[in-house]
Amino acid sequence: MSDDNLSNDNLSKNSEKPVKKRFIAGAVCPRCGEMDRIVNYRREGRNFRECVACGFEDEIRLQSAPRVPGTRVDKSETAAEAEVPVKIIQPPKK
Repeated sequence: MSDDNLSNDNLSKNSEKPVKKRFIAGAVCPRCGEMDRIVNYRREGRNFRECVACGFEDEIRLQSAPRVPGTRVDKSETAAEAEVPVKIIQPPKK
């Protein structure tokens, strides 16, 4: 490889957008146990977490959204209930 090719490769790598790292409040490092030292960032389309205290790095694999438990409000009307006529009862006369 010539020096021109090396400089072109470095330019393409250096021209990439810098990684934006965000701290995760209350997160504890699984390796060193330090609190509030974990940063979250995205690289190559994947999410990572990293401890700035000890250098621990891990890929965050996002899970699908948890299934919401069924309630009376969520029920779809699958079968219409049969209508029942109401009987009006007259109170007995005294």
